[in-house]
Amino acid sequence: MFLPMFPMPYGHTYNSTVYTDARRIPNANMQSDDIKNVAVATLEEMKATDIQVMDVRELTDITDYMVISSGSSYRHVKAIADNVLDALRRRKIRPLGVEGRQKSTWVLLDFGDVVVHVMHPEDRSFYDLEGLWGDHVRKMVLAQREQNE
Repeated sequence: MFLPMFPMPYGHTYNSTVYTDARRIPNANMQSDDIKNVAVATLEEMKATDIQVMDVRELTDITDYMVISSGSSYRHVKAIADNVLDALRRRKIRPLGVEGRQKSTWVLLDFGDVVVHVMHPEDRSFYDLEGLWGDHVRKMVLAQREQNE
């Protein structure tokens, strides 16, 4: 089997084989509640606004919690995201993926069981993640599951 000479990003494929990052430290030492709590504490410390924690375990198998917050400027959004990354890296937790750090309008930090969204207020109101994962969607998903059983 041919292996590339360069490291593949975590979760990316090459010739339909998934490569994982050997440097990734498993999140086994911290539970999703602990990761969420560290992220929220860091968001509060960095003066993020409108911090929302959504428990989406009933809705999806992708993640347990979505943490959504806003920064007051693009630099603030980037600084908040960088500090959340640093706080969790100090606890030996590395993200599965990081998206949006270049533009810093919406930075997504994927820690597996916890996904942290740090957004500029304009992007947050436009994409309305709280509405997407809100109570009416929760009721629809649960009703559909009951109907299928």
